Amino acid sequence: MAKTLYTIYVIELSKRVYSENTKFRTANPQFNGVLQCLYVGQTSKTPKERFLQHKTGYRNKKGHKLSAALVEKYGLYLRPSLYTHIDPFLTRAEALKAEEQIALELRREGYAVWFN
Repeated sequence: MAKTLYTIYVIELSKRVYSENTKFRTANPQFNGVLQCLYVGQTSKTPKERFLQHKTGYRNKKGHKLSAALVEKYGLYLRPSLYTHIDPFLTRAEALKAEEQIALELRREGYAVWFN
C-alpha cells in the first residue's frame, strides 16, 4: 500500500479578513497592506481537494468540522506559486513543522498569514 504523503498548500484570503478579524490582525502586526493575506496548511489530500473542504465547511464522518472558518469565509483561491516547490513530507509531524516555518517565512516577507 502506498505511504501517505503530506503536502503544504497556500490559500489567498480576501484582505477583508485583516480588517474584520481581530485575531488575524493581532497575529500580523508587521502587515502593511501591500502583499496578500494568506492561509498556510498541510494535508494528505490534494491541495485542490483540501481547498474545497474548507470552502464547503466539510465535516468528517464523526461530525468534526475539518474546515478553517477563516478559509470558509475569506478564502479566494490556491496560490501554487508559493508551495509547489516544497516536496511532500512522510509524516504529519514533519508537515506541521514545515507549515509553521513556511507561514513565518511568508510573514517575514510581508504577507499577513494564518496557520493552525
